Amino acid sequence: MTSVAIFGASSAIAEQVARLYAAQEARLFLVGRDPVKLEAIAADLRARGAELVDSEIFDFEKADGTGALLDAMRTRFGIPDKALIAYGTLPDQASCATNDALARRALELNFLSPALLLQGLARLMEAGGGAIAAIGSVAGDRGRASNYIYGSAKGGLGLFAQGLAHALARGGRAKPLGIVLVKPGFVDTPMTAAFPKGPLWAAPADVAGEIHAALEHGRSTIIYTPWFWRFILLIIRLLPQPVIHRTKL
Repeated sequence: MTSVAIFGASSAIAEQVARLYAAQEARLFLVGRDPVKLEAIAADLRARGAELVDSEIFDFEKADGTGALLDAMRTRFGIPDKALIAYGTLPDQASCATNDALARRALELNFLSPALLLQGLARLMEAGGGAIAAIGSVAGDRGRASNYIYGSAKGGLGLFAQGLAHALARGGRAKPLGIVLVKPGFVDTPMTAAFPKGPLWAAPADVAGEIHAALEHGRSTIIYTPWFWRFILLIIRLLPQPVIHRTKL
């Protein structure tokens, strides 16, 4: 029986991933900040076929508390086969540029906290193998004026995940642990509700399907979702700096 831990379980993408595993009768451990929303999601997952759903309330801004969180998970739920780190926030760039406290909060929540959690999960899971997915962003592929606070945090998380995957690959383990770095483009979620939508936008269920497939495959990889963002970001990365500086990206 598959066991899956989801951190940031009340996010739109994470909820859709959880539903896919509930349909497989998996055991689920959900971590989030909102107890009311978390319990509603847990009840829905039980109705969808999950073998077991346990949950834990946790404030992801407390990066130094990830060790205790993982200890609680191991004691009550066990060591998962799969894990998803799906939390973060999209800060207001203009506010962060003039308020160091806001900038620090955004950097810690989008990089430091998930990076430490990713490393802690890897230590816990590496002996038994499996896969861990961490949601980054296409915003982390190149620094741009419109979101360099958020983009740098997600870029840092991406490099951390790639380095961790490299370190794990050198171990020669019989049961490898895969690290999946997920780079979504525009996704229609509550976090982006105020943004005008267009043809490049994806539904959470579509992104969740790709994450689920990558976790099931189990190998370390980087996925751009939807797929066309890989080529859009390739072009953006290749643009010379003087050209980028003349844009409003």
